Amino acid sequence: MSRTYENPGFPVFPADAVDMLWVRHGRSEDWQEDVEMPRTSDGHGDPPLSDEGHVQAEALARRLDGVRIDAVYVSPLRRTHQTAAPLLRRRGFEAVELADLREVHLGEWEAGLYRRHLADGHPLVARIYAERRWDVIPGAEPHDRFRERVEGAVGAVAAANHGRRVVVVSHGGVIDMVFALAMGIADRALVFGVDQSSISRVVAVGDHLRVRFVNDTSHLGDHADRWVLESDEAEL
Repeated sequence: MSRTYENPGFPVFPADAVDMLWVRHGRSEDWQEDVEMPRTSDGHGDPPLSDEGHVQAEALARRLDGVRIDAVYVSPLRRTHQTAAPLLRRRGFEAVELADLREVHLGEWEAGLYRRHLADGHPLVARIYAERRWDVIPGAEPHDRFRERVEGAVGAVAAANHGRRVVVVSHGGVIDMVFALAMGIADRALVFGVDQSSISRVVAVGDHLRVRFVNDTSHLGDHADRWVLESDEAEL
């Protein structure tokens, strides 16, 4: 007698898996060449969110209403703090700041100069994207060091949150590297496009990362693609 087997769909994750919602910060303020962009002590450009970025942050917080969240992580850069602020106010708890979640350091192109060179079509921009590495820029953070830093940040978040769901508000370069690590292609960068205030879901199962969805921006008005997060409380 033949047997029938149902399609199990995606595997059920073990109870100690770590459900990570990676959020890129909202849009930061525009930079004017005659006004110096704020910097951190280590030289990172540190602009605040623009008015639009604050609107995006509020939309993000509303999108996550009803979804169980056990912790929120941010980088030391103010745009991640400001993006997380509406969510934190609704939840009544504080963010955990993790230094290794900061954006890749762009060396001589920090604090707005990358924006200018991108707009002006600087020859190195084509090389950055062709070689898929930020350290084509003079003085930029070496690729291997950046990869190791991001891998360490993911490991630190996972180790502290077995069986929990966390929101990690970080940066485009960092989230791109998280995906690259998950897919085993971390020898390169600039692989995935990550929009401002987007949500991406990665689940850590032991030493492995499983990508569930990438770059959901439906809370910003784009309803073409809406991914669903399984939750006892609500859909994402």
